Amino acid sequence: MVVLYVTIQVKPEHVAEFIETARYDSEHSQNDEPGCLRFDVIQDLDNPNRFYLYEVYKDEAALQAHRQTPHFKLYSGKTQAWLAVPPERRYGKNIIPSDTDWR
Repeated sequence: MVVLYVTIQVKPEHVAEFIETARYDSEHSQNDEPGCLRFDVIQDLDNPNRFYLYEVYKDEAALQAHRQTPHFKLYSGKTQAWLAVPPERRYGKNIIPSDTDWR
């Protein structure tokens, strides 16, 4: 499994647009991509302009396939101008629950 954590700082005037676009990407990732096991969009309680994406993919191929989808390309194209700073990405591997315990 590949786990991706992304921290995103959005310009205040674009928060509502960002949420809608991230929701679209998240919903289509989970519903349309068999290799996407989880895609959460989280808004920071202390800083409403900061968001965290928590994404779990079956493997590296599933992550690469995600990046080729129309919904990801739409998200990426729309949101770049709304970001206050470049996104911070961290990659991890799943420990608990075990890979076999995911759907």
